[in-house]
Amino acid sequence: MKGPLCKSTAIFVRPFTVPGFSETLPAGEYDLETELSAPPNHLDPKNWEASVVVHLHPRASHPGLERNLTVTLANLNSARAKDKLSGKHLADFLLEEMLADPMTRLVMEADGVSEMQIRYLYSAARSTESDIEMLDQEEERQELQSRYREDSMIQTAENEGMPTLAE
Repeated sequence: MKGPLCKSTAIFVRPFTVPGFSETLPAGEYDLETELSAPPNHLDPKNWEASVVVHLHPRASHPGLERNLTVTLANLNSARAKDKLSGKHLADFLLEEMLADPMTRLVMEADGVSEMQIRYLYSAARSTESDIEMLDQEEERQELQSRYREDSMIQTAENEGMPTLAE
């Protein structure tokens, strides 16, 4: 690595694997060095892929041996996402990240879409009849809330400028 580096730390809660490396790495804290951009002498900067050097823990059989592993940033991020999810699929992690985003929440609210509906859309398939019934009930509940909100806004507009009962 010869370009600008960013040093950071990754903490894995459970043992993990990285594609292209046959060893299962133990849980713990790992120092990272990420190359932020293509080195100046790189022949094809457009096809350059961000890489990370992971400083591995020494093996019990060789306690003084320092080891490093170079992986792509995408592979490391995938391993970290799987670790955060405790073994869940990466798609589930991305869904959770999306639902945690305040902007996504605002768009969902403006469109009248519930979290349950989004989860249903991103699920692999409808698994049981009760899932379908729950989704239908949620849609009915939202429709009633929307109607109530509209009726309330119309009533407020109609009563604007009218004297209150206390007067």
